[in-house]
Amino acid sequence: MSRAFVKESEGPQPGDEIPERPQSHLPNHVTPRGLRLLHRQLEGLKEEKRHLAELGQTDMVAADRLRMVDRDIRYVEGRIERALPVDLSAQPHDEVAFGAMVEVIDEEDRPHRFEIVGEDEADVAAGRISWASPLAQSLIGAEVGDTVVWKRPAGDLELEVVRISYPAE
Repeated sequence: MSRAFVKESEGPQPGDEIPERPQSHLPNHVTPRGLRLLHRQLEGLKEEKRHLAELGQTDMVAADRLRMVDRDIRYVEGRIERALPVDLSAQPHDEVAFGAMVEVIDEEDRPHRFEIVGEDEADVAAGRISWASPLAQSLIGAEVGDTVVWKRPAGDLELEVVRISYPAE
């Protein structure tokens, strides 16, 4: 039979290979909270895997989701294996470093608060920024009273560091 009359599927189909989630090339610095979150995420994925396994392989959607969960388990296990926990009590409390909670004032006297955390823990809406982000990189090493320049696509912004603290974890 000629291939001209065979309908080719468009996009991914059930049973297609699921690509691995790429690991970051950066060191996986983590706060104590960040490491706990990774372990909770792993436990949640393992629980979901147990539930999906109970459904059996007869359900194609469950089988595909099970492959995705297996992939995510491998990813999170890799993040945990590569984790470099940082002792926040050993950080220099007079300057911004990994794990710091930094309060700044911008050029228009608007206050902002950021916590410098690991890549997996970053959540901009919650004020947690990755240590590798341009903002964190501009803040790291600064002391109270220093002005730093945050180079942004929307234009540079000067920030004055007004307070540095570290969580009590």
